Amino acid sequence: MAEEKTFPMTLEGKAKIEEELNTLITETRSEITGRIQLARSFGDLSENSEYASAKDEQAFVEGRIKTLQNMLDNAEIIDSSEIAVDEVAVGKKVTFKELPDEEPETYSIVGAVEANPSEGKISNESPIAAALIGHEVGERVTVSLPNGFDMEVEILSVEVA
Repeated sequence: MAEEKTFPMTLEGKAKIEEELNTLITETRSEITGRIQLARSFGDLSENSEYASAKDEQAFVEGRIKTLQNMLDNAEIIDSSEIAVDEVAVGKKVTFKELPDEEPETYSIVGAVEANPSEGKISNESPIAAALIGHEVGERVTVSLPNGFDMEVEILSVEVA
């Protein structure tokens, strides 16, 4: 039997998933049920686009609920305070610069389910985060990029995110 995939995440990420799950279960489900009941009142279901649309949305929401429940059931909460202060890990904010002389960049490393690059949160599974995890301030790390090239970065600082 295959092992379940674990989902590393911070406490903040877990709380966001629980909030989304709660909203889907307590609000969205009942809204869709109401739309389905209303669409049924229109008569012939075989040519009822409102009914078909509501049923499609219901299927999507039920799938999302199952996905979120699976993530929470298999969550691995990362407590970055238990990791050395200057070591890169999930739940830490790392500042690095590409060598030889690029501008510093700062990202929080989070589990894949929390990743949002536009908010400065990158997945622990991304090439750069995966290469940096376990390294410390002052170290130079080679990052293998998806395009086949490598880049060398220097870790400038690490702090709890």
